Amino acid sequence: MTQPNLPLTGACLCGAVQLHVTAAPLLTLACHCRDCQKLAASAYSLTVMFPTGAVTTTGELVLGGLHSAERKHYYCPSCLSFVLSRLKAAPERVNLRASLLDDLTWFTPFVEIMTEEKQPWANVPAPHSYARFPTTAEALADLMADYAKTIAPPPPPSPETGPA
Repeated sequence: MTQPNLPLTGACLCGAVQLHVTAAPLLTLACHCRDCQKLAASAYSLTVMFPTGAVTTTGELVLGGLHSAERKHYYCPSCLSFVLSRLKAAPERVNLRASLLDDLTWFTPFVEIMTEEKQPWANVPAPHSYARFPTTAEALADLMADYAKTIAPPPPPSPETGPA
């Protein structure tokens, strides 16, 4: 995996909602749940988790989709693109729909979740897989730490060895 070039930018389908991201992702995911299959009109949805303060949007967002007090999904009211999700239990993170980013050359799903609802033909190159979700905050923290290692910039060459 490679590190994305920051800042990341993106937009909904019609361009009414613009995205600006100033920090590296915390985690990349593919979700195979039936809700995501329906929302994405595909076998899974692709999500990038970022620190909340690193993501800004311009343009109107409306609450929609299958939401609850625990999770809220936001859409562009013009083109109805699914833009992002916020979880009450994790206000420090925002889940952004990866497909809205302008540059996805760096993106590879690191975790796949809800594989118990996975379509039998859908294969994702994620090194971590869960039938539902990671079950503890510690497991999620470990995944984020492992992911951070995969996108870390290479160390600078040492003066003794020079460039690689």
